[in-house]
Amino acid sequence: MMKHICCALLSSVTGTSAFLTPFSPRVATKIMSAASSSKNKADDDSKAARNIVVIGGGVQGTSCAFQLHQSASLPPGSTITILESQKLASAASGKGGGFMARSWGDGTSTQTLHHLAFDMYGELCEELGVESYRKLPVMSVSPGPNSNKKQDNKKKNPQLADIIPSWLDGSVGRMSPMGWGDDTAQVTPKEFVHKMMEYVNQPGKEPGINLVLGTCTGVEAEEDGDGTKVVTGVKYQHEEQEEMTLQADDVIVAAGPWACQAEQWFEGAVQLPMEGVKSTSIVWKPPADGEGNVDLDAVDATALFCGEDDRFGTHLEVYPRPDGTIYICGIGGSDYITTPELQASAHLTSCLPKDDRVEAASSAFKLMSNSYANKGELSHAQACMRPCPPDAKPYMGPVQGWDGAYINAGHNCWGIAWAPACGKAIAELVLEGSCRSVNLKPFDPARFTASKGRGGRGRKKGSVDVGEQW
Repeated sequence: MMKHICCALLSSVTGTSAFLTPFSPRVATKIMSAASSSKNKADDDSKAARNIVVIGGGVQGTSCAFQLHQSASLPPGSTITILESQKLASAASGKGGGFMARSWGDGTSTQTLHHLAFDMYGELCEELGVESYRKLPVMSVSPGPNSNKKQDNKKKNPQLADIIPSWLDGSVGRMSPMGWGDDTAQVTPKEFVHKMMEYVNQPGKEPGINLVLGTCTGVEAEEDGDGTKVVTGVKYQHEEQEEMTLQADDVIVAAGPWACQAEQWFEGAVQLPMEGVKSTSIVWKPPADGEGNVDLDAVDATALFCGEDDRFGTHLEVYPRPDGTIYICGIGGSDYITTPELQASAHLTSCLPKDDRVEAASSAFKLMSNSYANKGELSHAQACMRPCPPDAKPYMGPVQGWDGAYINAGHNCWGIAWAPACGKAIAELVLEGSCRSVNLKPFDPARFTASKGRGGRGRKKGSVDVGEQW
């Protein structure tokens, strides 16, 4: 039997010592002729146990694994494994702001993701005991003049006094409400990821979700009589160890900006152009009194979306959290990482913030908050990437020509906000053969993939027929 590093839970998830669980390969499900890459295995034998591997342990990948685990359509005896190269929530899911807004969709194909995920978060966070989730009001704030004086912005704006935070006591310009807290909320995504894993891996709830540390190096498949490739395994390597294989009937690629590496894993069957937007963010410590005691009441729960401030090159987004910290992004100075760079694993193991942007954001925030200018203390700076396809839509769906292969990546700045809905949609697709919750057609992973053969009869947008199809 192959030896695999397989942790049902890491110490970072439970706070206890990690334990090792041997991975027992199963015999792959019988290879059968496939007409569609998402239909066969769901329709073949709904009762046959399946080995499902999710590549990526961020909030998207973990949500897929969690929704699969919770689905009534998961056959008994199935295994679900997350293959993660670093640790759970190691990239944007461990460094993102976690803001969500139910009504902020633009009426296009992604609006359902806003609505469904927002509603799911409320229910899931209560069930999982997520302490960082809460609804909160949101304000738009314009930059104010250069002034270090303390301001009574509540008095100056009595119509907004109920939602203006007490720590917003510096120089600001025009303010207006963007949400009163009925359809805007926040969650710390790292906590949400860990709570999902804790929930499914409670003693007595076997089997849970396995976590395997390693970097995917390829997907194994066998070819059926019609030329369709049927997934049989996922190859990976952990540090300097030899390459190993996880047996798999289904594989879901949910690796954020690095999901474009799947072009090689699936031998060119899908093209996933991706740009990684690498940005810096900062976190301020909770305020403390003279004796060092944290005063959580001093950090009112109102999020701010700030206008462009040419003095600092910023457009701050400010998110106070229930633990008293304040998370700030929108710092400017982002780097744009190309698809070839991402396919070479750029910034996978180390994603460093920019010192000049940390200083600029700190200066801009301290001008707005006299309290933090005088008593605030920066906790840490960090950086991460958001994955952006050319049309700003996610890749969600099956890989054409492959049975048991799926993509769930490229969710841009809404990846955290949409995670539960995306997980549910992919779980339905994998286990039932179609998605009931979300229309996945606009998110077809093949939309940028060049067609093979004669090229079709008319105009196409990606792989979609759009005219003259006589």
